[in-house]
Formats: sequence, C-alpha cells, structure tokens
Amino acid sequence: MKFDPWNPEFIAHPYDAYRHLRENDPVGFFEPTGQWLIARHADVNALLRDRRLGRSYLHMATHEEFGRQPEPEFQEPFWRVIRAGMLDVEPPVHTRLRRLVSKAFTPRMVESLRPRVRKIAMELTEGLVERGGGDLLAEVAEPLPVTVIAEMLGVPEADRHLLRPWSADICGMYELSPSLEAQHTAVRAAQEFAEYLRDLARIRRDRPGDDMISALAQVVDDGDRLTEDELVGTCVLLLNAGHEATVNATGSGWWALFRNPGELERLRADPGLMPTAVEELLRWDTPAQMFERWVLEDIEVGGVTIPRGVEVALLFGSANRDPEVFADPDRLDIGRVDNPHISFGAGIHFCLGAPLARIEMAESFGALLRLAPGLALAEEPAWKPNYIIRGLESLKVTV
Repeated sequence: MKFDPWNPEFIAHPYDAYRHLRENDPVGFFEPTGQWLIARHADVNALLRDRRLGRSYLHMATHEEFGRQPEPEFQEPFWRVIRAGMLDVEPPVHTRLRRLVSKAFTPRMVESLRPRVRKIAMELTEGLVERGGGDLLAEVAEPLPVTVIAEMLGVPEADRHLLRPWSADICGMYELSPSLEAQHTAVRAAQEFAEYLRDLARIRRDRPGDDMISALAQVVDDGDRLTEDELVGTCVLLLNAGHEATVNATGSGWWALFRNPGELERLRADPGLMPTAVEELLRWDTPAQMFERWVLEDIEVGGVTIPRGVEVALLFGSANRDPEVFADPDRLDIGRVDNPHISFGAGIHFCLGAPLARIEMAESFGALLRLAPGLALAEEPAWKPNYIIRGLESLKVTV
C-alpha cells in the first residue's frame, strides 16, 4: 500500500507503506499536500531538534513573504487561540510561555499526582467491572486524563463534559486538507472554548483558587509575562494535549495487547514490566503519526535539498518502526529496554506533559489488569477517519 492518509485501510495499518518509504523514498515530495515526507528515525529525530525548522514562520516572515496564502478570514478566531499557545510559537515567546507553565510539570509535581490518578483509574475501572464491560475508551480512557488535567487547571466538574467535544472539534483542523465543514466546526469550538476560559480566568483573577488557571490569571495584567490571549491559548493547548493523545494511546495500546495475547499474558504475570510496556505501546502504535515543521532556512536531508518556505511532514509512526534503531521493530515486546521512540517529540517542543501521560497510562492499565483480569475484546474496533491524530472510534470489552 502507498502513503495515502485519507484511505481508511492505510489509517488502520500504515506500517507497510512506511517500510516502503524508508527503503525507497525516505525523503520524498508528496504532491497532494505539497510536503516533504521524512520517514527515517535519524532524520526525524534530527529535524525535531534543528532550529532551522519551526512550528511557525510568522515570527520572521508574513504569509506572503513565505510564498503562502493567508488563511481565510473566517478562520481568524481559531488561529488567534492556537497561535497564542506555546506549541505554535517559536523563541523567545515559546521560551517565556513554557517557563511559566513548566512549574506545574516538574517531575516532583507530576509524581505527587500519582495517588489521585490511581484513585480515579480504580474508580473508573470498578464501574466498568460492575457493568460487566462496555466501551473502554468512553468509560475509562477518556474520563481519566480529562479529569486529571481539568482538576489541575481548575475547570469545575459541572463543565468538564464540554472539554472533550471542544477538543475533538479543534483537532479536526490539524488533519491534512480538512473539509470546509471541519474547518468551520473547529473555528466554532475554538471560539466557544476561548470565551469559556476568558470568563473562568476573570473569575479566578478576582477569586483565585489552588489551580493553574488561578496562577496564570494573576499575571495577565503584566504584559511582559502573560496576555489574556496567551492564557487562553495555553489553557486550550494544555486541555487538548493533556488528554487527546493519552486517550488514543490507551485505546490503541489495549488493541495492541489484544492482538498480541502472549504479551498481554506476560504483562498480567509480571506487572513490574509496566514502565517498559507503556513505552513500547507508545512506540508500536503512536497516537501522533505525523508532526509538521516549516523550513526556515534551506536544509539538506539524506542528500536532498529542501528549500526555505516549504513544510516537512515528520512521520513519527514510521520513525518508531525503523529497523536501523529498533530490533525487530514490527514485534510488540513489552520488555523492550532500548526504546528511543519519539512519540513525545524532541527538541524545544518536546511534550511538556510526557511524565503525566506515562503515569496516567501506567495507572489505568494497572487498574484494569488488577480489577478486570478477564478483560477481553467484545468486537473488533474501527479507526476514526483521522490520520495525524489517530485513534479508535471505541473499544468494546467484556470483563
């Protein structure tokens, strides 16, 4: 199968196409999107760290100067929110925003959340067991990270049901060539989400609590540190990134274990393998299959010159199956020790929430293994029609 990110069969299993790219066209131009596909681990890893590439070019050039068409006017509310968060900006703005937020994600702070994460995971799993099974995605994988990041930020429990739909709709804009309907849906969701957070931040500025929105809201009026747009953009990013990938990684991780029953039994027999199992599940079927970067200066990759002004598509899913880096890469090995996967990225945009995601996955898998030892697949799942942010529609199980 060739690289075809709109083909449901490719989305379900892109790895044969990736192998073909790595072996025959590791740095190749993809005409439908005008991007250069980068397929090998060494190249993807190096480019993630290369400051001649960026998530944005708007800190150094206009759309016109970069040979691009400005976005349609109706998208302005969406990009106003997204480009105020740290993921879509470059230094020095990125450095300032990341420094402000990283205080809440130190290893010590994140580890202190483990008992709370474990309690939520156990309660959700107990509910699934009492019901005799159900949709593992909707009943365990989704509510756990949503609850954790919402509690960190200080979103009231009564409003948390709004977060997942807003997040899913916003992420639709990140797909390759999103439909006009998906674009309008993403804009609406970004507007609603932003207004909600602006109102909440204003309340917390006057009546602060022990949460991240309260802490960030206290510096809104100091223009040198954090504007209201930056606060909103940062919170949207944290809420989206704080659960979207973890939900999908949990679903695809269980689907991987069900397809590799020997490895599932191995994990049940030896829970001490959980740390390496989490890393291997993230490598074997990463939820973020592709990340894009703009070329800010001419670069050479694998003997190919890529000019300034174009976009490269870094294929995380391909890099994580590269036999030059991973022994027997298509085999799921939950005890794999040498595992330099790049599912969390690399360089200055390395995922800030990686330690928290690892804890959430370990605790949710651990709770299910302990409380539902007979957990089994009820029906084969289907993949959502999304490639860049890839995940299952549902995962029906019995206990």
